Amino acid sequence: MNESRIPDGWRLIYRNPLSSPSDAEGFRMEGDGAVSFPLGRMRLESLRDPAEGQLANLVFWCPEEFPEELAISWEFLPLREPGLAILFFCARGNGGMDLFDPALARRTGIYDQYHHGDIHAYHLSYFRRMREEERKLHTCNLRKSYGFHLAAQGADPIPGTADVKEPYRMLIVKQGTGIAVSVNELPLFRWKDDSSLGGPPHGRGRIGFRQMAPLIAEYANVKVYAP
Repeated sequence: MNESRIPDGWRLIYRNPLSSPSDAEGFRMEGDGAVSFPLGRMRLESLRDPAEGQLANLVFWCPEEFPEELAISWEFLPLREPGLAILFFCARGNGGMDLFDPALARRTGIYDQYHHGDIHAYHLSYFRRMREEERKLHTCNLRKSYGFHLAAQGADPIPGTADVKEPYRMLIVKQGTGIAVSVNELPLFRWKDDSSLGGPPHGRGRIGFRQMAPLIAEYANVKVYAP
């Protein structure tokens, strides 16, 4: 697996520029978040006071369900920190239920609901600037749930917002049981899910953008590829 590019022969199965409100039709917000497009990119921010802690955080789900092998690329532009950004992928309800099945417990952006609730997923946390130790040493973490299993960790090359001049190109490639992450074609890490951490590898599912307040960030040009 090449950690910094789409595998040869894979085809584009989903494309969304996220440049206007119509591009976000069908997306689902969990938590109290605002979605806007002031500069032709999707801007997410919380409507709550960051002092409310987990109650101020949000998740914004793409309505599509994607196959178990996939490559996800998107552009990320942080505008205000501190905060933290996460991408959930391969997300489904426990027992193979659809993530949006009304039989699942209601989710409101509180993190415990996503790693110790009734769903499972992989989640990549990047631009981790919430706590002092995260700002001192910038890392990206890949976790697997159900549970809070830390699967892999790598350096985060994205600078603080004062030095961000343009969006960063994010890429996750899940090929077979391997998961690779890169930023601007720079490989960060690769991990193989051998079932020893939290059970068998996750299969098809949904993707969702998570933010911890007071982060404000913009997203654009989401593309998903598959074999």
